[in-house]
Amino acid sequence: MGKGDIKSRKGKIARGSYGVRRQRPSTPGYVVPVKPAAKKAVAKEEVEEKTPVKKAAAKKPAAKKAPAKKKAAAKK
Repeated sequence: MGKGDIKSRKGKIARGSYGVRRQRPSTPGYVVPVKPAAKKAVAKEEVEEKTPVKKAAAKKPAAKKAPAKKKAAAKK
């Protein structure tokens, strides 16, 4: 019983085949991904107390662009 024997484990390893004597390694069918823990709902009042209110910065008026000059009428 050795490498040449088709029915032995050693023979199946030598040939690179599988069978009753040498089972394939089992793999899990499907693994369900783990979801991260959901955050608890927080009341709006608690959120307002924790975060300071920021005032919006005053916007400066944009400088107006001069109207584009039209090119002289095409010479006829």
